Amino acid sequence: MQKELNEKSAQIQELNKTKAEIEKLKREKEEMKGVIEAESQKKLTQLIIEEKEKIRKTEEDKNELRFKELQKQLEDQKKLTEEMKRKQEQGSMQLQGEVMELAIEEWLAAQFPLDTIEEIKKGARGGDCIQHINTRTHQNCGSIYYESKRTKDFQPGWIEKFKADIRVKGANIGVLVTDAMPSDMERVGLKDGIWICSFEEFKGLCTVLRESIIQISNALASQENKGDKMHMLYDYLTGNTFRLQVEAIVEGFTQMKIDLESEKRAMQAIWKKREKQIEKVTVNTIDMHASIKGIAGNAIQNVKLLELPDAKSETDEVE
Repeated sequence: MQKELNEKSAQIQELNKTKAEIEKLKREKEEMKGVIEAESQKKLTQLIIEEKEKIRKTEEDKNELRFKELQKQLEDQKKLTEEMKRKQEQGSMQLQGEVMELAIEEWLAAQFPLDTIEEIKKGARGGDCIQHINTRTHQNCGSIYYESKRTKDFQPGWIEKFKADIRVKGANIGVLVTDAMPSDMERVGLKDGIWICSFEEFKGLCTVLRESIIQISNALASQENKGDKMHMLYDYLTGNTFRLQVEAIVEGFTQMKIDLESEKRAMQAIWKKREKQIEKVTVNTIDMHASIKGIAGNAIQNVKLLELPDAKSETDEVE
């Protein structure tokens, strides 16, 4: 029993030792587990930070591209808006001009049903329309040429162009209907052979002009078949066609005269400059010849152009 007791005691000691080892292993395991968990958490945290940085950078790149795309769209939209605005303004001005042109034609057609209103087609050279005046007794008494302008400023070049169009069409009178009057005109009036008025003034003006053309036509018709060449010549010389032709000729000669005067002034300046240069060369040459002759004496031959004429030659010339 003692021996068995000793063996039991040894086993108990061994068991206690084993338990101690087990506890030690458990503690080491717990410590290792803590270290591993700490390391894992550290690595996980670092990995999370790296992933967040990658995501942030990716999002920044995406946002930058998106920003660039939106900026490009905004610029394109701005250009498109400006282009649409320009086209709209241009179309609005064109539409306003067409509205006035149509209003003139409709008013003339309604007010004077016997007349023929000839529309100038779009794209063709010239104004807006021509009113061919007719009465119940006479056809083609004359014609009035109309052109409309709806701009903020009056351009003086319109008049010369309109006068050229009138000569081409053979009209008797030209009427320029405009919103903007010339700087030296406040209301309807005649400027360089062209009647200029607003749309409201045009309604009264065209009636007066039409009646004047009818009266002149009647006066000319009363002289037909009389065989009087002087009356026919007088009618031609006092007519509007002759006046326009003379104006065109005078304008051409006036411009030629202006150009000639300009050339003349330019040539006079050139001649004056050359005259000064020749005078300078002549004076220097005379001075140089006189200086040399003063030094060399009679060894230098005389130059006739630099000598006074002798008395005999003068007497012969007098005789």
